[in-house]
Amino acid sequence: MVDVLQSKRDSSRFQILVEIAANQPNIRQKEVAERLGVTPQAISEYIKDLVADGLVISDGRMRYRITKEGVEWLLESAADLKRYARYVMEEIISHVSVWGAIADEELEEGETVSLEMRDGLLYAGQKGGEGATGVTISDARAGEDVGVSNLKGLISLKEGTITVGKVPRVQMGGSRNVDLGVLTRIIANGKMVGALGIESLVALRKVGREPDVFFGAKESAVESAFHGVSSVIICVDEQVPNLMGRLEAEGLKYDLVDLTSN
Repeated sequence: MVDVLQSKRDSSRFQILVEIAANQPNIRQKEVAERLGVTPQAISEYIKDLVADGLVISDGRMRYRITKEGVEWLLESAADLKRYARYVMEEIISHVSVWGAIADEELEEGETVSLEMRDGLLYAGQKGGEGATGVTISDARAGEDVGVSNLKGLISLKEGTITVGKVPRVQMGGSRNVDLGVLTRIIANGKMVGALGIESLVALRKVGREPDVFFGAKESAVESAFHGVSSVIICVDEQVPNLMGRLEAEGLKYDLVDLTSN
C-alpha cells in the first residue's frame, strides 16, 4: 500500500504540504488546523518536523512556504496515490462491479465487448478497436440492457458544453425584452434545454420550445456535462450568479449569452 496511506504521520504531512503549497505565503498554522480539523498544537509539531526535514521554510513571521524538496516529496506521494487509485479502479472495483449498458447488437453471456459512451449513455458492442472492454453477464438482444463486468481500460468521454442564456427579470421587461432570434439560435446547440425562472420558461415558449427540465435545471446541466451531453440553460438574470458559481465549483466551462434585446 502507498506509504501516505499506511502512516498517519505521512498522511498528515501530505495534507499540510498541500495546504501550504495551495495558499503560500499567506497561510498560518491556525488556518491549516481549521482546514484539516485538527488542533493548532498538532499542526505546530508537524510543521516543526517539516521545517527540520527541509520540506518547508518560514519567513520568521509564522508564514510558510514549501521548498523544492517539499514539492518533490509531494509530487512523489501524489504519484503513488494516483497509481494506487488506478489500481483500485482498474484491478479491484472493475472486477466486482457490474455496469449497466445498452447492447448495440445481439450479445451472448461471457462475451468480451467494447464499451463506448454516446449521448451520455453506455453502449456495449462486439469487441473491435481500442478502448474500454468488459464481459457480459447475460445474453441480450440489440437495444436491451445488459450487465458488464471485468472492466478494463478507460471509457473515452468528452465533457459536454454548457451555454447559459441570460434573460431579464420581469421588472426589466422579462420575456418581452428577449431577443428571440438569438434565443432560437443558441437552443439549437444543446441536446438538453433547461429553464430557470418563469421569465425563461415563457421566453422559450415564445419560440415554440418547452424546456426539457424546469425544476432542477441547474443539477441537470451539471450531470449532463459530466456524461458528455451539451446543454443550454435559459436563466433569469438574478439567478445567473448562483448558476455560474455552481458550474465553476464543478470545474465546468460555460459560455454566457445576454439575451436582452438592444
